[in-house]
Amino acid sequence: MSILLNLAAGLIFGLGLVISGMANPAKVLNFLDVTGSWDPSLAFVMLGAIAVTAMGFRLVLRRPKPLLEQSFQLPGQSSIDGPLVIGSAIFGLGWGLFGFCPGPAITSLGLAATSTLVFVPMMLIGIAAAAVIRKRLGS
Repeated sequence: MSILLNLAAGLIFGLGLVISGMANPAKVLNFLDVTGSWDPSLAFVMLGAIAVTAMGFRLVLRRPKPLLEQSFQLPGQSSIDGPLVIGSAIFGLGWGLFGFCPGPAITSLGLAATSTLVFVPMMLIGIAAAAVIRKRLGS
C-alpha cells in the first residue's frame, strides 16, 4: 500500500511540474536570467508550494506518528556545514547551467525531452560518485 501511495504522490508532483511549466528547462533558465528575458512565474510556483507544504507540515506534525510508518523521519541536523554548502553550490550550478533539478529532470524523461537523456544519466553518476566519496571519507 505504501508503494502505491508514494507512486500517487510522485505522479501528482510530476503532473504539477508539467502543468506549471517547471519541467521545461527554458522556463527555469528564464527565471534565473534577471537581466535578460526574466520570467517570474517560477517564484509564484515556489511560493504556492511553500504555502501548501507549510500547511501540510502543521497538520501532519500534530499527529503522534505517520499513518503508514512507526515514526516521523525528520532531519536531525540543522547546522550549516561544509558538505551542505558544497552540495548546495553543485546543485545550483547544475540548475543554472541546465535548468533542471532532479524532480523536473525525471519528469521530463516521461515527456521524451532529449536534454534529459544526457542530464539524468550524468545526475545518477554524480549521485553514485558522491556516495563513493562519502563512504571513503567515512561520513
